[in-house]
Amino acid sequence: MNPVNNNGAEQLLQQMRAMAEQAGGTQAPQQGPSQDGPQFVDAMKNALEAVNEAQQTSGDMQEAFVRGEDVDLTEVMVSMQKSRVAFEATKQVRTRLVEAYRDIYNMPV
Repeated sequence: MNPVNNNGAEQLLQQMRAMAEQAGGTQAPQQGPSQDGPQFVDAMKNALEAVNEAQQTSGDMQEAFVRGEDVDLTEVMVSMQKSRVAFEATKQVRTRLVEAYRDIYNMPV
């Protein structure tokens, strides 16, 4: 079994930081809102794929350990924690997006 790949979690964190900077107004949009939509969608898609990959890796390592294959228990536990943290971060992003949508929806016109 391959060692745990932590690039997915790091990539997710980098993407979340970049989105936070853009939302905070530290970077001015270069060509209007039409350019920001696909970038945001792509960033979210990549982040979700990274979380999914982390969960699949964790599940595969757990199954390998249960089958008695040569997998270190420490690596399995670290993989499970990385997967959990990535999932929780994704849930927080989703919650914040829903809150922002509700705020915008409830704004008086």
